[in-house]
Amino acid sequence: MTRWGMAIDLDRCTGCGACMAACHQENNLAAVGAEQAEKSRSFHWLRLLPEVSGSGSEVKVRYLPQPCFQCHNPPCVKVCPVHATYLSEEGIVGQIYSRCIGCRYCMAACPYNAKVFNWYEPEWPGELKQKVNPDVSTRPKGVVEKCTFCHQRILTAREEARAAGRELRDGDVTPACAESCPAQAIVFGDLDDPASRISRLARSPRAFRLYEDLGTEPKVYYLAEKE
Repeated sequence: MTRWGMAIDLDRCTGCGACMAACHQENNLAAVGAEQAEKSRSFHWLRLLPEVSGSGSEVKVRYLPQPCFQCHNPPCVKVCPVHATYLSEEGIVGQIYSRCIGCRYCMAACPYNAKVFNWYEPEWPGELKQKVNPDVSTRPKGVVEKCTFCHQRILTAREEARAAGRELRDGDVTPACAESCPAQAIVFGDLDDPASRISRLARSPRAFRLYEDLGTEPKVYYLAEKE
């Protein structure tokens, strides 16, 4: 069984934001606008967190792309009273929007702040309606949303592999964020495949995971900057 994971090389990331833009386009995320932003209602499935160190001419900025960490032991799943959030057999934490009642317990339980609440009815005015991805649903007001590792792309790649009479190969699935990254800082694949690139990176001496001591067992690995 596949266990999907991601590695992000912090030595390569330039903070350009292409991954965030691609995530919005691929997953039908509407812009919140100035009014909602003033209320701190951001709406990103993938965030780009800056970290500033030093001062003056020695100041240094690095960026930490943060999607959903698809925890193997997800606290969000345990607290949902209607089972709207769940852990799939392939290790992806999914969200059933038709079940979600908007209680936001899952958001409170997530230590990575990886989920967002849809505060308003999204709109795509004018020609933007023609750019909505037909492979991804649009979500109504009042539900919790999150990154799914572009699950629709996983399903498409699996169908194409089945039609070709073969198994999925390493590199068959590329989420929108990884595809758009000009520095190729994001790698995606099967963690249980010892020959896959993501599996090798997860075993790298540079690899680390956020808040490992919490026991959530995230499937997103970061590669520390080279000295």
